[in-house]
Amino acid sequence: MLRVSIGLPSGCTANLSLSQDSTVGDLKVLAQKSFGQFLRLVTATGHVLTNPLASLEAAGIEEGTHLTTVAQQAQISATERAFAVWYVGGERIVTWGDRSFGGDSSAIQEQLKHKHMQQVQATRGAFAAVLADGSVVTWGDPAYGGESFAVRGQLRNLRQIYAAGNVFVAILADGSVVAWGNPNFGGDCSGVQERLRNVQQVAATICAFAAILQNGSVVTWGDPDFGGDSSAVQQQLVNVEHIQATDKAFAAILANGSVITWGDRKHGGDSSAVQGRLRNVQKVQATNEAFAAILADGSVVTWGDPLCGGDDSAVRHQLSAVKQIQATRRGLAGAFAATLEGGSVVTWGHPDRGGDISAVQHRLRNVQQIHVTGEAFAAILGDGSVVTWGHPRFGGDCSAVDTQLRAVRQLAATRCAFAAILQNGSVVTWGDPDFGGDSSAVQQQLVNVEQIQATAGAFAAALADGSVVTWGDPMLGGDNSAVRGQIPRL
Repeated sequence: MLRVSIGLPSGCTANLSLSQDSTVGDLKVLAQKSFGQFLRLVTATGHVLTNPLASLEAAGIEEGTHLTTVAQQAQISATERAFAVWYVGGERIVTWGDRSFGGDSSAIQEQLKHKHMQQVQATRGAFAAVLADGSVVTWGDPAYGGESFAVRGQLRNLRQIYAAGNVFVAILADGSVVAWGNPNFGGDCSGVQERLRNVQQVAATICAFAAILQNGSVVTWGDPDFGGDSSAVQQQLVNVEHIQATDKAFAAILANGSVITWGDRKHGGDSSAVQGRLRNVQKVQATNEAFAAILADGSVVTWGDPLCGGDDSAVRHQLSAVKQIQATRRGLAGAFAATLEGGSVVTWGHPDRGGDISAVQHRLRNVQQIHVTGEAFAAILGDGSVVTWGHPRFGGDCSAVDTQLRAVRQLAATRCAFAAILQNGSVVTWGDPDFGGDSSAVQQQLVNVEQIQATAGAFAAALADGSVVTWGDPMLGGDNSAVRGQIPRL
């Protein structure tokens, strides 16, 4: 037997005995039983034991080794209508919300035992858990990727997994790709499977995908009308470094700073009118139907539907020294908000979606971050206060809670509401009450909040003690009362 001591930073200690052939995962299980919470194990040299399958010998654990244990924060993932709470390295997950959208994980709990989750991703209606052995477990609506039986034999040694709309795309350790979910939305990549080698990055429209290969070329699949057919520009897609997408079109940034587009012309798939200006492009952002590119000199070039931000002519003279761009994108309209070097903001696009900033322009100074709902923006200023604009029902009006919005450190958003975590760990909400804008029923519970995640219409806040508090539409995950007692015991 091997004897190991573990201790919390508070000074509490425990002595454990394990067989010589035990793994790091076995050690973690014993540590968690000893202290009654999920823990990370750290060696005396500061090395975190992350691989649960590694032997104790391989991890450098010897007779008499002392390890420090640190409480691990719960992770929250969300589809449009359900939440999942889990821990990195954990063997169990707790879900709630719409059962058909991933809110019921009872059928897959046995598959998680002794497997140690590393990440959980979500499409609009399904979850996928990546396990330590590189395999995947899925649940939720099959039309959104909740059923992976057809590709299960291929899902081994995953490197990364992408979730987009109705489809999951997994990049394996050898650089090949496996896709599953609704085939009409890009869930079937069999037609280009042989070309998907050494994949580095994946981007998606609503119904198509584009993969960047290690050599800088691009492979696309899915609905041709949504960017799934790049044959017209294939010869130009060389040395591609990044790809951005609207709902129906792609824009690829090349190593020389130029941009190549394809897909639906009205959704930004045709950049010919501004091609001469697309030089030294650093970043590209998108609404649902338009693109905005930031150039090396800080200026901006836009194209696509004018109602969605494709025409910046009215504010072009203001767009200099742009640092970043955020976008609202809902329905057939959207808007862009550009943060400038000095912390001011310039907007354009549909005025009801945040394209009109005139009412709050004078307050937007020293902007640090901008967050969005479907039709509104919220900016955190340097002093920790918040300024909002856009559709009032979607969080564009925070006047009712403006005096409470002080020392804000983080924002989260459903489709129609915002939630702000303050420096003291409390929470302030505003926007549509039915979509999480009213947290009054749980306000007394919202203390020492560490993170907030959101579905389309509900929030879930992870507290420092490991519990989770929810509010918003019960059908969208706003009520976790049925599983509340299970979460701290994960």
